[in-house]
Amino acid sequence: MKIKGLRWWIIGLVCLATIINYIDRSALGIMWPAMRDDLGMTEEDYAWIINIFTFTYALGKLISGKIYDKVGTKIGFVLSIFFWSLASLLHFFAKGVTSLSIFRGLLGVSEAGNWPGAVKNNAEWFPIKERAVAQGIFNAGAAIGSIVAAPTIASLFEGYGWKVTFVIIGILGFLWIIPWLIFNKKLPKEHPWITEEEKHHIFSDEQEMVSSDTKDTTWSISKILSYKEAWGVLLSRFFIEPIWWLFVFWMPIYLNKEYGFNVKEIGLYAWFPYVGAAIGSIAGGWYVKYLLERKTLDTARKKVITIGTLIILVGILSAILFADTPEKFVVFVFIVLFGFQFSISNIQTISSDLLKGKSVGTLAGLAGGIGAISVIIMNRLIPEITKTSYTPAFIILACLAPLSLLAIYALCKEIKPLKE
Repeated sequence: MKIKGLRWWIIGLVCLATIINYIDRSALGIMWPAMRDDLGMTEEDYAWIINIFTFTYALGKLISGKIYDKVGTKIGFVLSIFFWSLASLLHFFAKGVTSLSIFRGLLGVSEAGNWPGAVKNNAEWFPIKERAVAQGIFNAGAAIGSIVAAPTIASLFEGYGWKVTFVIIGILGFLWIIPWLIFNKKLPKEHPWITEEEKHHIFSDEQEMVSSDTKDTTWSISKILSYKEAWGVLLSRFFIEPIWWLFVFWMPIYLNKEYGFNVKEIGLYAWFPYVGAAIGSIAGGWYVKYLLERKTLDTARKKVITIGTLIILVGILSAILFADTPEKFVVFVFIVLFGFQFSISNIQTISSDLLKGKSVGTLAGLAGGIGAISVIIMNRLIPEITKTSYTPAFIILACLAPLSLLAIYALCKEIKPLKE
């Protein structure tokens, strides 16, 4: 049996895993007003709990890249989604800050593998000119998961309460493993279902060929970090990551605090900005593919990242100046998240532009871990700097966006494969 476009089935399943990933991680913030009251917790407790998640998420990204490089993307994804689904189920037994922190920690360390795994998967299944498109589809899963999460979690909460809701969403991940093992039998060079035409297309970039029997030498972390281009990726992720995570973690709390929204009302509003993120993911991937037909890899990547950064700034400054109603607020966040996803798909893909084979997951994992560290810092600051207004937090985000762009321009003089 041969399947035309098998690579799109594979990235579709990775996108679906990411949707489930974001449903699982979004549930706490959406249901927090009710969980806070049931378990007798505070906003400071929430900051502590999400920082436990973020810390283990950072640790997970640092180690998961190496794990995926060792066991491969097929088994790597199975391990990641099995354990994060288990962690979601365990939330049923949460009794307070300590137990909830433990379960969120397990969720964080296991969910982290999804990102370096996706970057490595895309390097294996797509030629250079299509990788940002694949990354955009993958990243759209994060946005779609957040779109689906808000109304779905709110509805499940209304019907079953927060404990059973965590069980239901946990089961989704276990079900995902079945089609993944069916479709992702082997890497493209050996897959029995792939057509010769598609195989030729995937390996059209000879210098980027990746297969199960590749002779490419795996670079050590110290060797990867000896290149300034790798530091450009790390610093760019460090600066840009808090922009996304502030809204993932704190937008439900903002809506509750500023407008008195309950769980149902949060569900009605919190999904809309992620529509912008989903559109931005696909648009950023498509536009760089268009540019690569006319311009160099370096020029195409940097142009798309620059445009995304400018859109982020427009959205954040508009939120600071004009967001005096919840409707205006979610519209401006729509713009911010569009710009973020327009950029991030290309920033993430730089790891596979610079490296190949078993080194891609390592750099991608390092970048994700470094990005999570800045999110931890931001989460620690939020309860302190937002006692009277969220404006200080938005001003910080407005400063971080151009710093992320500057890191790429300053350290990645030319985005191209690194040589010995």
